[in-house]
Amino acid sequence: MICENLSVSKDGILFFGGADTTEMIKKYGSPLYLMDEVRIRHNCRIYVDSMKKYFGENAMPLLASKANSFKQIYRIANEEGMGTDVVSSGELYTAKCAGFPLEKAYFHSNNKTDADISYGIDCGIGYFVADNEEEICVIDRIAKEKGIIQKILIRLTPGIDPHTYEAVATGKVDSKFGSAIITGEAERVFNIALSKENIDLCGFHCHVGSQVFDSDVYIAAAETMLSFVADMKNKYGFITKELNLGGGYGVRYTENDPVIDIPANIKLVSETLNEICKKLGIDLPAIRMEPGRSIVADAGLTLYTAGSVKRIPEYKNYVSVDGGMPDNPRYALYKSEYTVVCANKMNENCDFLCSVVGRCCESGDILQENIYLPSSVERGDIIAVLTTGAYNYSMASNYNRIPRLPIIMVDGKRDYVAVKRETFEDIVRNDI
Repeated sequence: MICENLSVSKDGILFFGGADTTEMIKKYGSPLYLMDEVRIRHNCRIYVDSMKKYFGENAMPLLASKANSFKQIYRIANEEGMGTDVVSSGELYTAKCAGFPLEKAYFHSNNKTDADISYGIDCGIGYFVADNEEEICVIDRIAKEKGIIQKILIRLTPGIDPHTYEAVATGKVDSKFGSAIITGEAERVFNIALSKENIDLCGFHCHVGSQVFDSDVYIAAAETMLSFVADMKNKYGFITKELNLGGGYGVRYTENDPVIDIPANIKLVSETLNEICKKLGIDLPAIRMEPGRSIVADAGLTLYTAGSVKRIPEYKNYVSVDGGMPDNPRYALYKSEYTVVCANKMNENCDFLCSVVGRCCESGDILQENIYLPSSVERGDIIAVLTTGAYNYSMASNYNRIPRLPIIMVDGKRDYVAVKRETFEDIVRNDI
């Protein structure tokens, strides 16, 4: 099994977080997202404990909201000692409604509107991660109108290629995000921020990409960032209070993906950062990281019920399910690999090559191609797609006017609804 919170009973039933997946379907209906609260808390604690141990007590991981944003996830993150980052007013509103302490929230985005900035300030957002000169000027203007001094970090691009999907490579010089160090733009934007009366520049942010398996990417980015920190100190006497290295440690979607020892990697990064700081003659700023996928991905799976099974001899086989690209668009977007199993037939030999497809009127509605399920797979079987806790619910849509799935939480002792299943009435609620 690709994750330790998965197990199989003697009669071949998949259990997840101690819960019988087939019983969850009977109780809550199909399809549904299932999330393991124990696993979420475990993953939070790995980051909180490791960062404080190796970076110091002032270090803090921030839950990356875009991976999965709903009220209960913010309550859990807060209880486990994490901050959060948000990338929209909608994510901010969700965190606010959950009672998350917004002084520990960081507002991202390469194009915050005036309304976003005004709303963030009104909510008491801790920090804006300012992407560019225009945004810094707008934050300063609105903060002045509201009579406050607003904390910010400046997002920089260190010019690092994370060797990952092109779509999630965000640290390169030509990225739409941030100001490049190598071109001199970063220093120019830094000076603009220093000149603003209603801005408190606290430090810098970078993000090299997502689904990163090797710490050499973080180390290279950190070396570039710390060199910039030292340069700004030497030229302008500026002391950087915070350095945010972003997020991106990868997770196991299939057996071919490596296992990552996150504490060991954080230790390695901290040792390197301290060596660099010593060489540059600067103090290590308070470190922030932004794990999202590695907090929630393996804490989730999606359960479907099989419908038609189409066999085209000598050509191709299809297993259709009662969900699809509206609840997981990642295969359509990135050809993302997932592990797919028949949750009620785990003891049977998987010898049936097929593609698992959704119910939408769309040829691209594919969850996974060329995977093996039991040859006995039939209508009514429960199909589980593993490691779907990240970027599934958060990217879900109502394509074909299909209601979004509920999120059911399990914690080993109980199960409960964290997000209700959408109804047809919900879909037309805003129609006139």
